Amino acid sequence: MPELDTIAHPPKTPPSFVMARKTLQKAQSAALPAKAKVAPPEVIRSPEFSKLTSSDSGELTSSDSMEQVTSVSQLSDVRPTDWAFQALQTLVERYGCIAGYPDQTFRGDRALTRSEFAAGLNACLDRIQDLIASQTTNIITRQDLEIAQKLQIEFATDLAALKGRIDSLEARTTTLEKQQFSTTTRLFGQAIASVQTSNRANIDLFPRDGVPERQGKLQTTLASNLQLSLATSFTGRDLLLTTLQTGNLRSSAPNLLTNMGRLSYESEQDNQLVVSDLSYRFPVSKNFGVLVGASGVTPSNTFRGINPLEGSGEGALSLLGQRNPILAIGNGTGGIGFDWQINRRVSLQGVYSAEIPGFPGNADVGGLIGGRYAAGAQLTIAPTRNIDLGIHYLFSRSPDGFLGTGIGDSQLLSPFAPTRTAFTTHAVGATLAWRVNRKFTIGGWGGWTSSRALSVVGSVQTTNWMVFSALPDLFVPGNLGGILFGQPPKITSSNLPEEYNFPRFSDTGSKGGQPDTALHLELFYRARVNPFLDVTPGVIVIFNPNHNKANDPVVVGAVRATFRF
Repeated sequence: MPELDTIAHPPKTPPSFVMARKTLQKAQSAALPAKAKVAPPEVIRSPEFSKLTSSDSGELTSSDSMEQVTSVSQLSDVRPTDWAFQALQTLVERYGCIAGYPDQTFRGDRALTRSEFAAGLNACLDRIQDLIASQTTNIITRQDLEIAQKLQIEFATDLAALKGRIDSLEARTTTLEKQQFSTTTRLFGQAIASVQTSNRANIDLFPRDGVPERQGKLQTTLASNLQLSLATSFTGRDLLLTTLQTGNLRSSAPNLLTNMGRLSYESEQDNQLVVSDLSYRFPVSKNFGVLVGASGVTPSNTFRGINPLEGSGEGALSLLGQRNPILAIGNGTGGIGFDWQINRRVSLQGVYSAEIPGFPGNADVGGLIGGRYAAGAQLTIAPTRNIDLGIHYLFSRSPDGFLGTGIGDSQLLSPFAPTRTAFTTHAVGATLAWRVNRKFTIGGWGGWTSSRALSVVGSVQTTNWMVFSALPDLFVPGNLGGILFGQPPKITSSNLPEEYNFPRFSDTGSKGGQPDTALHLELFYRARVNPFLDVTPGVIVIFNPNHNKANDPVVVGAVRATFRF
């Protein structure tokens, strides 16, 4: 099922909420997340906003604290006909060492552990010692003392262990009170260190005669990406998420002469600290939540994740392998979104996101309702317990002909076009995941876009698709294997005026789509070294890069180490 217990969980981009964070999904409770962790394919998602209460298993929770009673009649579930009524009456009214729950019940049919019995016995022994010390007559008989002494001897080990546990708990509580970061805020983070390299592929960067005229660089790099997030909750059901990010792995496109080999953990910060997420999530009703923020409010962060291989720190190595590329259209950062759980198996998410929402100048360049923006929705359906389906729709405006996906044919207009023109884009797609069993998930996605030029006559269409397989617990519990094969975004039709069409920009810019089709193949294996560290080697092969069969295959190899805290 595509459900999660609350929106108060930070994103799978620091971990299952981290690098691939699903800000309106994906969390384990309405309270602050205990720690970032990788969400396995079996995790379900829901925008429930109700607070966590005591478990249905009958186990005690913090809300089950007991209160002293002075008469057995105060216990609503104890009747004079109960076989233990006389014993309870004696312990309550004679010795005063039995307590009830806040709802005035005793819950006598609940199973009792030896530790709980030892605690109750200790309370009664303390009460007896108090009575002896006060020399109260006719309260304690010799028979009572013999029974108490016998029980004290029999449970001496348990009483000693209980005292030790109490002392240890008190010490730990004192330490936590002194060292806690905040009563309302939790700090968590993710650090990535990676080594990546590629081959020297011959690339026909300006296709005319089918002869490659450039060669990609063989360059091995050591890079890092760090995210620190502060998750603050004021009510236990809301979440203020502040994420600081830095890194030094820039886009590989200039070296590879194609954007199809980009990695998911690339960053353009050049070791400068930036605010990558500043958003607030809160419930409006039990099944409706709202997300608003100046940063981190995007379709990919608002819509519920379907792809089990998503996550720049724990999932696929490639940027293309993260999710359906149409979800990146608009290159948004800030805006507003919502998550509505319609029923147990159907939910609806919506978002409006602008690229530069705080830009005060030219409305054609930026602003909340200017520049590049996207608005869209996703209908998330779980027809069965093992199938998740997301149906996407987005509308976007681009002032310069760039869709903003950052991979494949994200540029619609020839760089040599006589004039610039804005575009409006309609994008539709779907993502499906089927958990065949606990250790095998298959799925895929497809996307289609249609963009209309505003200053000239004509339109451009693109398509993309991917199939994938996830293998949780491959060889070792906690590990993950992944295989992906698909097509990056490709212009299939472009009927703009001459010199405006991108597929033949280096020739005449005439009408038509890309002549060939690029294919993406990726294999990776994530090995969980311990609960805090993953090491992921993998390889990415791009056939016919830039949708040109004259180009050599591009091969990218990488080893990613991800540390979570």
